Amino acid sequence: MLAEQRHQYILTELDKHGALAVADLVRALDVSRETVRRDLNALAERGLVTTTHGGALSVSCREPHVDVREGENASAKQRIGARAAAFVPDGASVIIDSGSTTQLLARALQDRHRLSVYTNDWRIALLLGRRNGNRVTLLGGELADLEDAAFGLDTVQQLSQYHADFAFIGAGGITGDARLTDYSRLAAEVRSRMIAASACAVVVADHSKFGAVTPVRIRGFESVRYLVTESAPDKALRRALTARGPELVIA
Repeated sequence: MLAEQRHQYILTELDKHGALAVADLVRALDVSRETVRRDLNALAERGLVTTTHGGALSVSCREPHVDVREGENASAKQRIGARAAAFVPDGASVIIDSGSTTQLLARALQDRHRLSVYTNDWRIALLLGRRNGNRVTLLGGELADLEDAAFGLDTVQQLSQYHADFAFIGAGGITGDARLTDYSRLAAEVRSRMIAASACAVVVADHSKFGAVTPVRIRGFESVRYLVTESAPDKALRRALTARGPELVIA
């Protein structure tokens, strides 16, 4: 297959799926990883794809800024946040991920007392800090471009020092075979560590995440206790979720 044919195949598949992994392209095109990386870099130089660690995104498959995401499916996210907050009693320790849905979860927790909160989102820290006897730890790291939150190796290292009763995690997508994915390697690693650092991990995601594929897998989905959403996925994804482990909770 000529380079231009490979490029067209990559662009067509990105239009369908939004994201592709290098390993999948190696198998599909029957070429080396080096050839695939050269193809992706060539397409990126033309502004046709966005390269990531381990793959590529369609130029239309970038995560919007959190201010934009807050307006999308806002009613659904509010219901999800309220239902997820119902798990948390006074006095619990809670890890809260950054994101638009987790911010609504934090709002639903504002009447709780004596919470120990660990979060990388400074807006969530301000919502829950200095009230009702709560103790809030703001996790450090590099300030993200698209969220009012920190990500990076410092965030990962700090998370390894804590253990909480609950962790509430967002995601970039939930694939058709029930895998949790994210937009960047560091964001995925932070969320994986949040899952590992809790006794009860809860993923909060509205229906728009079902079937969505973003390029980096979040490890530990089989350890998640609940997936809280506002609308049941189709039968195939429900079966896959049941096999993967999390219990589906509809808000």
